[in-house]
Amino acid sequence: MTLEAEFRTRAFEDVRRALFERREIALLDVREEDPHAQNHPLFAANLPLSKLELDVPLRLPRRSVPIVVFDDGEGLAERAARRFIELGYTDVSLLAGGLRGWAEAGGELFRDVNVPSKAFGELVESERHTPSMEAAHVKALLDANANVVVFDARRYDEFQTMNIPGSVSVPGAELVLRARQLAPDPTTQIIINCAGRTRSIIGTQSLINAGVPNPVAALRNGTIGWTLAGQALDHGSSRRFDPVSDGALRVAAAADARAVADRAEVGRTTRDEARRWADEAVRTIYRFDVRTPQEYAASHVPGFRSAPGGQLVQETDMFAPVRGARVILADSDGVRANMTASWLAQMNVEVYVIDGLTAADFTEEGATPVVRNAVTAPDADEISPQELAALLKATGTVVVDFTASANFVKQHIPGAWWALRAQLADALPKLPAAERYVVTCGTSALARFAAPELAALTGKPVQVLTGGTSAWIAAGLPVESGATHLASPRIDRYRRPYEGTDNAREAMNAYLEWEYGLVAQLARDGTHGFHVI
Repeated sequence: MTLEAEFRTRAFEDVRRALFERREIALLDVREEDPHAQNHPLFAANLPLSKLELDVPLRLPRRSVPIVVFDDGEGLAERAARRFIELGYTDVSLLAGGLRGWAEAGGELFRDVNVPSKAFGELVESERHTPSMEAAHVKALLDANANVVVFDARRYDEFQTMNIPGSVSVPGAELVLRARQLAPDPTTQIIINCAGRTRSIIGTQSLINAGVPNPVAALRNGTIGWTLAGQALDHGSSRRFDPVSDGALRVAAAADARAVADRAEVGRTTRDEARRWADEAVRTIYRFDVRTPQEYAASHVPGFRSAPGGQLVQETDMFAPVRGARVILADSDGVRANMTASWLAQMNVEVYVIDGLTAADFTEEGATPVVRNAVTAPDADEISPQELAALLKATGTVVVDFTASANFVKQHIPGAWWALRAQLADALPKLPAAERYVVTCGTSALARFAAPELAALTGKPVQVLTGGTSAWIAAGLPVESGATHLASPRIDRYRRPYEGTDNAREAMNAYLEWEYGLVAQLARDGTHGFHVI
């Protein structure tokens, strides 16, 4: 049977038309993250086949959403299409010709990750001429103890990894809510930084759009620019914002944020209407709580996922991969949801803010949301950490770990082999001879799906480690570290040139050059529908 006979295909022109017309479509690259980052269409979301069952319930909540999958000729798309159909998705197609077909039809290909958001950030700077300062100028101000503050708009964990000396962690969605308290003197110069460009541009423009009276500028090229200027970064810092203590400041910030949202034509809705939309299931609905993860864990509106606003704008393709879906935002202050929504609306997302929420609506606790349509893992023969430890004293048992490669390198069961689930057949020849296999990952959630596949490929008994490697560690059993026993290439994560502290100067410069070229790529692509207020 030909692939065309087994699966429907959708041509480049058809996909492009759906994007133009804002019809729902999930254009999915089912390769691992690193090959995805090398080349893909603008609105292609990365959903690797290796983790498909774990990711789809949250990322593709509606089973009838139009799905178009592709790869670059590796055969992953066909396998993913079959799995989607097995999981009950009813509108699944292959992209005609895959990635090569897209390019040959004239489609633009983009590099890196979170490209729609990064390209939008560059468009904002080009149209609004968002002010920025060179790293050397900012350092001179700090060295002179000038009237200046630096706010780091990244996640707190990124801030702790490396930060501008003296800066304060204020993730993007928090800026408008907290800037007036953190910089009460309107003559104080505010500098916004991230690792590269996008979040500093959006953060700076957020304060300008909201009418914060202080002079505001982005640190040009973020910590990359700081490093390229030969200036040292701090590590392990813990400075972060305090709660807003002045009620008048909170009210003023809410009014400013609402005005910005109205300019961006953000939709308004209620808690009950948002719940009804989700229950109707005639549209893909994403409901996000854009406050901090700590606030979300303490209490949130049932049915809402945690998506801190700055990261939601930065990683829209990850949080809401269905282009043309309806996005609903909630907060407890009227600031963060409105500011986040103002950016999503400019990114051509149909977005609504819930009005009228009270403390009584935030009734659910915990960091993990209740997942609708969660995929049930196959039944498995389980083995406890203690039983596995006893088995490993003799030969014949091979442990295969399906966790993220970075987690495996950090720590794993001694002698364990790492493999990508989607490349298991290619990995098997690299494994030692075995009488039985034990599979694991962080919690064994993914390993449970891999177990029957490994059994089918080998014909050998396969057990699942109860509780995964986390349970092994909790039991006080030994671990080892390092990139040992790799049966698959480490392509599950793209190494971002702006993360960590050991990036080559050439890679950082190349990344900046790529960002500078995104506006021209947007123009060539022509499918985005972005507008800047």
